[in-house]
Amino acid sequence: MVNTLAPKAADRAAAGPRSAGVAVGHRGRTRRRQTVVAYLFLAPTLLFFAVFLFLPLGFALLLSMSRWAGFDLGDIDPVGWDNFAGLFADGSTFLAPVLTNTLLFALGTVALALTGSLLIATCIDRLRFQGLWRTLYFLPIVTTVVAVGNVWKYMYEPGGLVNGVLNAVGLGSVAFLQDPDTALPSVVVVQAWASVGSAILVLTAGLKSIPESYYEAAALDGAGPVTVFWRITLPLLRPSLLFVCVTQFLTGLQSFALIVVMTQGGPGDATDVAALEMYRQAFSYGDWGTASAAAFVLFVVVLTVTLVQLWIFRRKGEDA
Repeated sequence: MVNTLAPKAADRAAAGPRSAGVAVGHRGRTRRRQTVVAYLFLAPTLLFFAVFLFLPLGFALLLSMSRWAGFDLGDIDPVGWDNFAGLFADGSTFLAPVLTNTLLFALGTVALALTGSLLIATCIDRLRFQGLWRTLYFLPIVTTVVAVGNVWKYMYEPGGLVNGVLNAVGLGSVAFLQDPDTALPSVVVVQAWASVGSAILVLTAGLKSIPESYYEAAALDGAGPVTVFWRITLPLLRPSLLFVCVTQFLTGLQSFALIVVMTQGGPGDATDVAALEMYRQAFSYGDWGTASAAAFVLFVVVLTVTLVQLWIFRRKGEDA
């Protein structure tokens, strides 16, 4: 008998590598087509970032190493690192008081906003009509900075509401925005008040995510409210606290509009911050090179502070 199955098996064995290669090639072509389609869908977003992020960033880097008055591109004069050296040269006001004011403003805003929002969020979590209270505290966020700054500016006036309250309790009037010693803290209070609403929303969401069983177990063990707060609430609220700290610090370091509305950097240079100084250098003095160099220095400061915050919170989380 002639075995007719053997040739067919041999043919399949011979065709096996070819069919496998064809399948692999087909999958490769399919993957490439999918990649091309994916990049086509991403093209509008990539174009947006290229036009409004990467090109301005590259142009700012060019200006930071050049001297330019801001009109004719042909007048760009490369000067190397001179603009950066000028920021930290003797007699420059960028390091002190501008950068110092910026860091103090950011630190003060974070300290007040974080403490206040944590206290208020903890209280709201134990009250009825929580949505109403969160809405009331969130109202300053949806109010324009110009309106907030002007209202508080009038409240800080010698005949304003704040001094009226101080006079009512037997204290003298304070020149909040006219005294170099009180101007920066006064603006810090306004910035913290205006940003408490968003922090409260984040922290109340974090409080809601803590399992109630932890508190029940602590109550059975006889733990008091202070112990529960320090041993349960704060450790489990760490991710929300990290988010609030980072976002509040970034907002404080980049603050501009509120200071322009309330003090315009004065009195003297008591409230002069980095963003305001960059604006003045570029639009008032026509020194775009120095303004761009200051922007990159501020970027390095923001990046460093953010990385330090992340490292501290991560280390505390590991220690816990």
